[in-house]
Amino acid sequence: MMLNEWINKNIPDLSSRIEEINNQDFLLTQTIGIAGLESVYRVLENLKASLFPGVFEKYPIEEERINIFIGNKLREAATDLAFLIEKVLKYTCEHEHKNSCTQCKQKAEEITIDLLKNLPKIREILSTDIIAAYNGDPAAKSFEEIILSYPSIKAISTYRIAHFLYKKKVPLIPRIMTEFAHQETGIDIHPGAEIGEYFFIDHGTGVVIGETCVIGKNVKIYQGVTLGAKSFPLDENGNPIKGIKRHPNIEDNVIIYSGATILGGDTTIGHDSIIGGNVWLTHSVPPYSRVYNAQPEPIIKVGKKPTSDE
Repeated sequence: MMLNEWINKNIPDLSSRIEEINNQDFLLTQTIGIAGLESVYRVLENLKASLFPGVFEKYPIEEERINIFIGNKLREAATDLAFLIEKVLKYTCEHEHKNSCTQCKQKAEEITIDLLKNLPKIREILSTDIIAAYNGDPAAKSFEEIILSYPSIKAISTYRIAHFLYKKKVPLIPRIMTEFAHQETGIDIHPGAEIGEYFFIDHGTGVVIGETCVIGKNVKIYQGVTLGAKSFPLDENGNPIKGIKRHPNIEDNVIIYSGATILGGDTTIGHDSIIGGNVWLTHSVPPYSRVYNAQPEPIIKVGKKPTSDE
């Protein structure tokens, strides 16, 4: 049987089988798709552009037009976001006629309005993160340098928007937002994490902050830090139990140096502690702790300068 003949005979049945599998397990991926992902990214960029007007634009904004610019970005973001939230809410809706249900639309609009109302507060918290970066990095010469070039600000600003939507129990969209920031910065912050003011990630690449982490105020962490889970408790079917505390608590005024790994939902790093580089911790430490690995003993072999005859 030649290819064209095989296609004409078998493709309809094959298409139906693939469609059935997707309808059973992945219907929402059809609803969102690449176009939906692009819409989420556009919402995020419009919101961030409104929070930092002029920073993400190709051309300067005239000072007298900044208010208009912010308003336009907020209108675009709000329209797209309400539509996207309605889509994902309908996917989880238990209404008998969920495609014609008006409650999802109403709830999506309420969540969008709540986010817009809270944007000034989010921006104020981001100001503390910028100050923390400036105070925490001797190489930083200005706030503008931090806003324009530091990956931590890009990741944290995305997280703070996504976290608000996560707290409102919006499915999928918050995770898409933070994973987009993860792709761009190498910093992986789950939108469910609770992070206080004056938060700074120096350098940033390879940082992982898990869903149930609780991080206090004035915390500074370096590249390669993992705040993760020790293990995943399983249910009677052998599947990981979701919705339980799995990640550590980091109290106020803690510094965690590069490569440190802190694991476990029952692990708390007490306030004003310092965790040294490459430390592995699976238990709590009290406030004012200093945790370091033993200094390795380097082996130095002194070479001999070759003579001219060698």
